[in-house]
Amino acid sequence: MKRLIIHWTAGTNKPCPTDLLHYHFLVSGAAEVIPGKYKVEDNENVNDGKYAAHVGGGNTGSIGVAMCGMYVPNGVNIKRTEYPLTKKQCERTFKLCADLCKKYNIPITPDTVMTHYEFGKKHPKTSSAGKIDITYLTPWEEIDTNRIGDFIRNKIRWYSEQK
Repeated sequence: MKRLIIHWTAGTNKPCPTDLLHYHFLVSGAAEVIPGKYKVEDNENVNDGKYAAHVGGGNTGSIGVAMCGMYVPNGVNIKRTEYPLTKKQCERTFKLCADLCKKYNIPITPDTVMTHYEFGKKHPKTSSAGKIDITYLTPWEEIDTNRIGDFIRNKIRWYSEQK
């Protein structure tokens, strides 16, 4: 595997059946890790159609991790979601990502560990362009959208250095 992409589901704080099809791992609002339908290795080659389709234009070689939550009806401000990301959920996600980076020997860089938003910005001709996950972290609302990826990578690095 060559990279890890971090998402939110844009749903409730628990995974729905569709979420389980699209991500390798989901983290509920209560910080429970739930495996998706597909194994990480299923995304080594996506030509058979049996893989976690989580990042348009970049599924091959990508691990998809999603935090459950951030449903926002059209026209409602994202900061007013009824399903905000929790600090416990975010921290559990960062630890999970650190463990996955270790297991699959993925370096923690902006090119190998990124949010779906960052992937879309780097690949503007894909269907990932314009995705807003992750542009806001409820527990750290003061972080600017364009610095969230760096914040997450620093958290993942910290967890990867813990015993």
